Amino acid sequence: MDETELRRMSVGHGFGVLAVVLSLCIPPLFLDDFSLLGTHVMWLCVCSAFVIAVNIILLLTLKPNPSYKRTSFGSKVNKFSKSCIYFFISCLVFHAVVFLYGAPLLESVPETFMFSVLLSSFITSRCLFILGPNFHAWVRVFSRDGAMCVWDHSLQITTLGSVLGAWFGAFPIPLDWERPWQVWPISCSLGATMGYAAGLLFGPLWIYWNRKKLTYKNR
Repeated sequence: MDETELRRMSVGHGFGVLAVVLSLCIPPLFLDDFSLLGTHVMWLCVCSAFVIAVNIILLLTLKPNPSYKRTSFGSKVNKFSKSCIYFFISCLVFHAVVFLYGAPLLESVPETFMFSVLLSSFITSRCLFILGPNFHAWVRVFSRDGAMCVWDHSLQITTLGSVLGAWFGAFPIPLDWERPWQVWPISCSLGATMGYAAGLLFGPLWIYWNRKKLTYKNR
């Protein structure tokens, strides 16, 4: 295992956690009525934008999946366009999945869609950041023994953390506690965010702890 690459990945993960923290700290400086619970849809927009922006910056600086072939401007535009399409489709897919798991159909549509955007920023944007708009590479990473580098394992861990966090976050919603954070989709989005941040924080530690067991095939 290349420990230099592991250190670079850890730095990227640190900035990923920072993006989540800044989404909580910066908006109150400019918006008087901003709060995590009271203006939750606005926070979903801000958090998604911060996470995507950081992923784009890390893509340009860390280059986890470098290409040594010279690419034309047209091919870069095509790759960017495909990435936008992938992200939009991902939002629709997550919206449909969340509805099938019990989200309101006609009520809270903006909240449900923005929750889907948040999941896409945690999961899909990192797939695009690490693998690019290459669906076959996505399938390979999430298949058994499909990881070919530390970045692939990082993607597996943060995706699992986001999904499990959202799932566990749904448990308190039907309980008769009458707490403000039980309103849809606050507990799910907070669970997904905590799962995502936990994956970013503990992913490098897990990879380093198991570094002797992890073997990677050549790309």
